Amino acid sequence: MTITVSGLSASHSGRTILQETDVTIRPRERIGLVGASGSGKSTLGHALIDKLRAQGERSVAHVPQSPDEALDPLRSMAFHWREAERASGLAPDQARRQELFAALRIEGGDLRKRPWGWSRGMQQRFVIAMALIGTPDLLVMDEPTSALDPVVAASTMSLLENYLSDRQTALLLITHDLGLAACRMDRLMVMQTGRIVEDAPTQKVLSAPKTDAARSLCLHRSWLELPC
Repeated sequence: MTITVSGLSASHSGRTILQETDVTIRPRERIGLVGASGSGKSTLGHALIDKLRAQGERSVAHVPQSPDEALDPLRSMAFHWREAERASGLAPDQARRQELFAALRIEGGDLRKRPWGWSRGMQQRFVIAMALIGTPDLLVMDEPTSALDPVVAASTMSLLENYLSDRQTALLLITHDLGLAACRMDRLMVMQTGRIVEDAPTQKVLSAPKTDAARSLCLHRSWLELPC
């Protein structure tokens, strides 16, 4: 079922940082939320997550920019997995874990270890696996590959796409990496000064941007050469 949220907004110290915004996301849709630094991308993402969780009508999961934001360095990976299952209201299920770990190629990771015993790429894929435990209606990823090298980032996104290919989960990717969004998202939402100024199919935005914000993003074409 389509997710529709109206009137998202946010302010800080009396200053509006997210103007009233409506968002519609269809099942299985792949959306890139792009814009310059400070345009309000992450603020919109968090406002959307908070609103959906408050409504309780749709399940939404979040993957932060760095695994450091999701993993306690003093706790084992097994502890984090149990907590994720508990938070999703699910009983332990070894088959589900094995399926997710195999899909994201982290089946060789030792769950007895702390996060620092895993590589950064494996840590981030583990965080993605935790987010997918409950098969959410929407997965919001906030700069999820910015801490990874381009090759690992591309591999991680490919593994995620393969896993989601036969599921109804929609994906909202918040990123400053236009190349990543251009290669993998079928719709782009461009933000500027706390509002969405352009919302259209990816190729339409890239080939004929209508706003200054979108034209600025598309101006430098070197991103086409980067792995995505």
